[in-house]
Amino acid sequence: MTRLTGISGRRAAKAFERAGFQAGKALGGHIAIKKPGFPLFVIPLQRELSPFLLRAQIQRAGLKEKEFLELLPSLVLGNLLVIG
Repeated sequence: MTRLTGISGRRAAKAFERAGFQAGKALGGHIAIKKPGFPLFVIPLQRELSPFLLRAQIQRAGLKEKEFLELLPSLVLGNLLVIG
């Protein structure tokens, strides 16, 4: 099983923002991510993104999977902190 499972579109967008990309306005359940010198790509704002889609967008952004995972914001559920 891959480490890219269980990542929502909003968390992925935040990770790309931490990498220096700009997230546009959310329209129709999708958000455009852009940065000068890189192609524009779109992330669906779903509860869980497909690992295949996420891996493709990470490559399009010029990042490694490990770098992206380090940029992900931690997830807090009640009093429980979930990392990853």
